[in-house]
Amino acid sequence: MALNLTVKVHPVVLFQIVDAYERRNADSHRVIGTLLGTQDKGVVEVTNCFCVPHKEHADQVEAELNYAMDVYELNRRVNASENIVGWWATGNEVTNHSSVIHEYYSRECREPVHVTLDTGLGGARMGLRAYVCVALGVPRGKQGCMFTPVDVGLTHYEPEVVGLQLCQKTMGAGGRARQVQPLADLAQVAEAAARLSALLEQVQAYVEDVLAERAAPNDAVGRQLLELVTALPDLAADSFADAFNSGVKDLLMVVTLAQLIKTQLQLNEKLTLLTSQ
Repeated sequence: MALNLTVKVHPVVLFQIVDAYERRNADSHRVIGTLLGTQDKGVVEVTNCFCVPHKEHADQVEAELNYAMDVYELNRRVNASENIVGWWATGNEVTNHSSVIHEYYSRECREPVHVTLDTGLGGARMGLRAYVCVALGVPRGKQGCMFTPVDVGLTHYEPEVVGLQLCQKTMGAGGRARQVQPLADLAQVAEAAARLSALLEQVQAYVEDVLAERAAPNDAVGRQLLELVTALPDLAADSFADAFNSGVKDLLMVVTLAQLIKTQLQLNEKLTLLTSQ
């Protein structure tokens, strides 16, 4: 049953793992931690994680399990929906100590998953893999386990997309990092509209090339375009323009009110500071 699991990892988890790897002790070659999220209908969604201090020796593993449970309980106070779903480790392979660590997490949750992230870029990229532990052995005999790969991919919430796009803009020419300020609300709307317009032009050019027999048709693309067109509401041009203008007016009103409240709070803070002096 565990082999049917699919693991979906959010970008914030990858950032936290990389940050823990960059902050590791000088004598640590591998970093491990706990994965938090939800599991429903064969899909494990990893939404958060934290690092667990540990030391690996030739014949044993030392992990601060009390620290791990304290951090987990504190996280439960902030987000009660996040439960332990497994553990993560840096690197691109399963080591001899992985079964010992996995045994601990098997007591904390049902069917824990093990995620590895190649922070050392051994394969020229940051490889992401997920495993489950399948029990091996004969009845009433010596038991063992084998780490079996399962499907793993990335998923995201809509606000995370904005953060990822902002992070992408920090990469300048030649791979140099640069500082980027978040865009204002209206600027984000304008940028999103420009990207949408470019995508629509690309789709229109593809359809025209197919109709003119300049490009080979793709059945999968055609079905997706049909689903996209049928999903749109059947509105006349005038009705759509009125609805769009109404939405823009609502957005402008919210932005104006937010700016007024911000200005009021700043004035109140300065008046309070002057009064206290």
